[in-house]
Amino acid sequence: MEKNQAQIQDMPHRVKRGCAMLLVVLLSFMSGALFSTRRPTIQEVHAGENQVLELMIYHTMPGKVPALESIFRDVSRLQQQHNLKVLGYWVPNEDPAWKDTFVYVVVHPSREAAEVNWQALHADPAFLPYRRAAEPLIEKVNGRFNVDEVFMRPSGFSPAP
Repeated sequence: MEKNQAQIQDMPHRVKRGCAMLLVVLLSFMSGALFSTRRPTIQEVHAGENQVLELMIYHTMPGKVPALESIFRDVSRLQQQHNLKVLGYWVPNEDPAWKDTFVYVVVHPSREAAEVNWQALHADPAFLPYRRAAEPLIEKVNGRFNVDEVFMRPSGFSPAP
């Protein structure tokens, strides 16, 4: 009985020792987790070897960007159907020199795929009304629509789109 009483009297000391041991274990675990987890780093992602991006810049008649933007809102669905993957559409602001421009970028698996997909879109009868609606909005220079079309390749250190 004296042995049991000694154990009971020693109980608070054992609880404190157990809590201290648990605290040491938890702190060890947490510090190990902190040092073993990878810190975020910038990793280079290389785009596909043949992948190309197509920059399209439409120069509109003065004040016609909102109307062209509206047309492209609907045309974007047709573009998707013909595997034209648009990275984004933009309307520049703040720079007066760009006030009448509408810009978008298309990602293609290759230049050849771009040609095939554009031909398919332009041959689609559903595209014709959109084209007709857009034509009077686009500025002409020397009888040709003022649209800059630039095919680009990602640089070696560019994140893949």
